[in-house]
Amino acid sequence: MLVGLVLLGVASLATAFVTTAEQLIAIRAAMGVAAAMTTPGSLALAFRLFDEDGLRVRATTLISTVGLVGLGIGPTVGGFVLAFAPWQVLLLVNVPIAALAFIGIRRGIPADKADELHRDPIDGAGALLGTATIVLALVAPTLFVHAGTASPLPWLTTAAAVAMAVLFVVCERSARYPLLDLKLVARPLVSSGLAFKAAAGLATAGLGYLVTLQLQLDWGWTPAEAAMGMLPQIVVLIAGGALIGPLVMRVGLDKAAWLSAGAVVCGLAVYGLLGRFGYVWVAIALVLVAAGMRVVGVVAGTNVMRGLPANRTTVGAADTASEVTTAIGIAVSGTILAALFTGDLATSSWSTYQTTEFREAVTWAGLALTVLAAALVGWGITRR
Repeated sequence: MLVGLVLLGVASLATAFVTTAEQLIAIRAAMGVAAAMTTPGSLALAFRLFDEDGLRVRATTLISTVGLVGLGIGPTVGGFVLAFAPWQVLLLVNVPIAALAFIGIRRGIPADKADELHRDPIDGAGALLGTATIVLALVAPTLFVHAGTASPLPWLTTAAAVAMAVLFVVCERSARYPLLDLKLVARPLVSSGLAFKAAAGLATAGLGYLVTLQLQLDWGWTPAEAAMGMLPQIVVLIAGGALIGPLVMRVGLDKAAWLSAGAVVCGLAVYGLLGRFGYVWVAIALVLVAAGMRVVGVVAGTNVMRGLPANRTTVGAADTASEVTTAIGIAVSGTILAALFTGDLATSSWSTYQTTEFREAVTWAGLALTVLAAALVGWGITRR
């Protein structure tokens, strides 16, 4: 975690010197590595420090509150900041946060015990195959849009993604020290919790992406006004933490998980079917998805950790399912928009035909996200 925080601070600071898109991509890649090094540790430490489910839920609620508030206020604060400051400020803010976290961990958390550490080798082959699978799968839809179905490139990319996925599974099943132990993932508590968290990540990213474009490009809102339009989501993310404990006490962890995941799917359905007819429907969708995300992030995450051996909790805390489906949510939405909208999406003025195209694309994208999230939730309920 300490090394990851240093990398996060340095990469964020380097944003001040960015002059090209390629440099920004490289910095964002470094920040992704830093996030992968730091994110699992907070939740894993909570499970190492507390043994009782009630305390773990409280700790997880606090951790998720910080994360979700950041996720929720990011677009809002970002919209206001961009009205008077350069975009680099949005990443430079990570520097003091990383420094504060470094000091807190260094001084406030006991050092690891030597007898609890291991020397298992890193599964480099699994890491490369898993990353290649995800990257190729996300690139393939874009290639179908840009190169067309007549081009062999998107088909070859799709075939390569499938091949990498098969090789990844074979590698993980045969590796002595796998990156992702598929036997652990197959445990009912683990697989159901991951499915619920994946649905929430898909919905939050996809909905946020679509709503931001809709408010600014279609309805003509300024960045600051669009930021205000996301406030219902922020209010629910912040206030919803107080409801998690009573809900879990009333219905239990398992029922709370699938109820909240169901709310996420309902929010997506509202947006896909009615979001184009006015902001009220957009606000309702934001509230439902935020409420579901607020609960599922805690209860499903707790279930995943409960289902793992004590010495493998960091694996469950990595939150890869949410990260991957976050990328999928944006990729699916962006691909559908690119496929159905003709011309330059970011142009200052659209024709009537382009406006119709955009609204139809938003509807189809919202419904596609609904189907994907519903499939994940259904799978989670079945596994449980």
